[in-house]
Amino acid sequence: MSFLAGNSVLPDESARQPGFLRRHAGIWPGIVLAAIIAAAAISIRELPGLGIFSPMILAVIVGIVFSNSVGTPANTAAGIAFCQRSLLRFAIILLGFQLTAAQLVSIGPAGIGIAVASLVATFCFTLGLGRLLGVDRKLTELIAAGTSICGASAIVATNTVTQGRDEDVAYAVACITAFGTVAMLGYPLVAPLFGLDQHHYGLWAGTSIHEVAQVIGAAFQGGPQAGEIGTVAKLARVAMLAPMVIGLGLLARRGSAGAGGARPPMPWFVVAFVAVVAFNSVVEVPAEVESSIALVATALLTMGLAAMGLQTDIRNIRLRGLRPLLLALSAFVFIAGFSLALVTLVA
Repeated sequence: MSFLAGNSVLPDESARQPGFLRRHAGIWPGIVLAAIIAAAAISIRELPGLGIFSPMILAVIVGIVFSNSVGTPANTAAGIAFCQRSLLRFAIILLGFQLTAAQLVSIGPAGIGIAVASLVATFCFTLGLGRLLGVDRKLTELIAAGTSICGASAIVATNTVTQGRDEDVAYAVACITAFGTVAMLGYPLVAPLFGLDQHHYGLWAGTSIHEVAQVIGAAFQGGPQAGEIGTVAKLARVAMLAPMVIGLGLLARRGSAGAGGARPPMPWFVVAFVAVVAFNSVVEVPAEVESSIALVATALLTMGLAAMGLQTDIRNIRLRGLRPLLLALSAFVFIAGFSLALVTLVA
């Protein structure tokens, strides 16, 4: 009898367990699925010819293919949403460990000026052309951010205030993948036509190509000095992610308040990103630790983009038509030409 009585207490004791495990138990199936997709993307990258793509880009593609062919189980929804939001934001914070103030200074005032001018001009050009073409404002902002700042990471960060649909994010990522790859393969071929030395070529690549991996792939084709300058110039653009997203957040909050709608949340994780950059600038983090953090950031970004792909319905992407693609192409041509002109005239 006492044995039965003892057993009867177990359900009550389980109910009194710490609430964290109960509240978050439902996210694990989605996290595991996103991790599997991310691992598949990292593995696929080892195949011949695919090493030029970042694992984040491949994760989006694999996620889209999986969700639109096999489908995602209903019990994975909470975990996928967690990867899309919390994991991605934490990964962007970790990107701050790849930046220091000294790195930004190393490309000189002219280099920083070219990076800033190219970013601002491209962003404004893309927004204006998007209106003329009739492209949805949210999708236009994502394409503008991905082209002018730092590819997929910028698209994800910008979407926290833009609040576009998953299909918008996937479309924007697909565009920066396509045109960033064209730039990565084409820049080394056309650079001799403009008579660029290693310094100018690296600066051009770093201030105009979309993804960090694409910049590295293109810049080092021009030589070691070009590779180093290109990488630092690209990181200078990454540093501008914070003020750009905060500025968009303030504009979105002001517009929503004026319209009487709910105000979009401020991207406080971007403030944390700035704090990490400041910390990394004054505290010398061991190289081994920085390398480990970079691997974790890449893994989390890959999982987050895999989750994005898992939530994407390709039929909705088709409905967007060719106008957003034309917008992304025009933005790509603009930033390449604008930054080349500045590098040639100013640097």
